Amino acid sequence: MKTFENTVNGRGVGGTKTFESRNPATGEVLGLVPASSAEQVARAVEAARAAQPAWATLPDAERKSALGKVADIVKANSEYLATWITREQGKPLGGVGPDQVPGARFETWGCEVWTRVPASLDLPVDVAFEDESRRDEVHRRPYGVVAAIAPWNWPLLIAIWQIVPSLRAGNTVVIKPSEYTSIGTLELVRLISAALPPGVVNTVSGGGDVGACLVENPGVDKIMFTGSTSTGIRIAETAARRLVPTTLELGGNDAAIVLPDVNPKAIAMGLFWGAFVNMGQTCACAKRLYVPASLHDAIVSELKAIAEAMPMGNGMEPGMALGPIQNRMQYDKVTSLVEKARADGATIVCGGKAPGGAGYFYPVTLVTNIADGADLVDQEQFGPVLPIIKYDSVDSAIASANRLSAGLGASVWSSDIEKAKSVAARLEAGTVWINQHGAIHPMVPFGGIKGSGWGQEFGLEGLKSVTRATIVSLKK
Repeated sequence: MKTFENTVNGRGVGGTKTFESRNPATGEVLGLVPASSAEQVARAVEAARAAQPAWATLPDAERKSALGKVADIVKANSEYLATWITREQGKPLGGVGPDQVPGARFETWGCEVWTRVPASLDLPVDVAFEDESRRDEVHRRPYGVVAAIAPWNWPLLIAIWQIVPSLRAGNTVVIKPSEYTSIGTLELVRLISAALPPGVVNTVSGGGDVGACLVENPGVDKIMFTGSTSTGIRIAETAARRLVPTTLELGGNDAAIVLPDVNPKAIAMGLFWGAFVNMGQTCACAKRLYVPASLHDAIVSELKAIAEAMPMGNGMEPGMALGPIQNRMQYDKVTSLVEKARADGATIVCGGKAPGGAGYFYPVTLVTNIADGADLVDQEQFGPVLPIIKYDSVDSAIASANRLSAGLGASVWSSDIEKAKSVAARLEAGTVWINQHGAIHPMVPFGGIKGSGWGQEFGLEGLKSVTRATIVSLKK
């Protein structure tokens, strides 16, 4: 069985201890991953610090060119990387494009796109003020070493979101992949390192202790984390002790509000994928659906028909649209939330019972006769389960959407765009989509508010977030 390596200072680095990576669809052991020691974490940070000054002073065109080569490498190896995503994370291979299942091939395509776009962006000097006596300029400069911690749900794509803007701005990176999906990320970094100077991007693999060791390292100048709110709070506490800036994209419990003027059939597929892309294992999935009483039964019927027609299975097999839940911990949480809802009198419209056998498969589950306050509504399920809640007035639906601490995304569904925009303006979320949910773009800033974190990723705002502003004030 192959033992994979970290990349530190451009070289492969093993570990004295290893752990297994398993396929969530089959239980198969895919390989062994090094458990980085504290000394190895320190060496990775040291390598990044040593490489950073030369990388930051490289002519801008050369950094752009290097990142263009990174994108070329991702493209050339997209099928290899997609296969690792499917085997480790579980999402089907799928395809790319609006008519394709958004699976592992979509993820690797996204890695290429989210590399080329930041690589093309510029952060010119801005003139904040000028008159006859003075000129004040805003210069954007890199922080130094960025510590990045990636999650297991989109393991390569979110790693790229952290790595590429940081490098584009002149930082160097040490990234820790999730212990559940390490191999794909380790292989991604191994491949792209061929286009970068040694030490510019480094990996350390392992569990939460490795992540804690990384964010506590005094050589880290900026922290980027995508994951649970509870872990994000611990990272923020650690960062605060050294006043290290952070970008935290944390858990979501996105509300989708359907207005009374919609055609249920017209929006059903958009609602379905808004809730169940990647088996609902996406921070910005719709996780609470609020529908007017007059449309409730029609919307439930449309969603049920789609859910029961979607093929689920091992993502390496052709034709699969949905895969397994990625890990046992998440599988147990989803199962527990559904059983609690059932015991409390909710109606399980479809799904609600695991098929048994190998893998963490759980059917798409729609739950009705449920209300605010239920665990399934108030807790982020992060799985293929959607509570559907009736509302009597739009004002009450807005109040329900805003009542929780999560504030990552939300959506409004309506045939009247102006009415939808007026509702969107009242929702407390970092992004509010209209007639779509979770539609991100590499040029559009993305980030949460309230308990869903802070900071922006993507586009110019995301690039600025991995730089610090320095004011140069000139007396004329």
